[in-house]
Amino acid sequence: MSKTRDEVLGANSEYAESFGDKAELPMPPARRFAILTCMDARLDPAKFAGLAEGDAHVIRNAGGRASDDAIRSLVISHKLLGTNEWFVVHHTDCGMETFTDDIMRGLLKQSLDTAEIGPDGWKDVGQGPGSAEGDFIDWLTIADQAESVTTDVARIRSHPLVPADVPIYGYIYDVKSGKLIEVPEATRAGKA
Repeated sequence: MSKTRDEVLGANSEYAESFGDKAELPMPPARRFAILTCMDARLDPAKFAGLAEGDAHVIRNAGGRASDDAIRSLVISHKLLGTNEWFVVHHTDCGMETFTDDIMRGLLKQSLDTAEIGPDGWKDVGQGPGSAEGDFIDWLTIADQAESVTTDVARIRSHPLVPADVPIYGYIYDVKSGKLIEVPEATRAGKA
């Protein structure tokens, strides 16, 4: 076993010992909202949004982007589990701002090993083979945070399976202060 795996299983054992009445939490989120945000480890939606277990749905992916799968999750969240407000939260200093689709595709063609970033950008240091399969993915990179939040909120709002009465709010989380900063254009685009 790896050290990380041992640590995770040890932490889980301690958590399970005091699980208590959490076993009685209902499936629908108590506060009836969902957050779509980035997978960045510096973001803790439970803390920045004041959540306890059972409060809200949190959907995470690279960049907090409104991918087809994220929208699928939001639709399920509303249709089957009753969420009636959604937040799209991107963040400052996001790794999705450090590359383009072309850079990612080029790196993947060289190897599938982890790349490194340096003063001249991303560099593949792995040994091949790579794969051209990355050419068929829209990596949803970010050039401008406010624009990407607005684009994502608008994409969700315009989806035919998203009800018009669900408000969608757009924010940027500041990784230096912990504050949520509203993107007014996004919130306008997501107005119910």
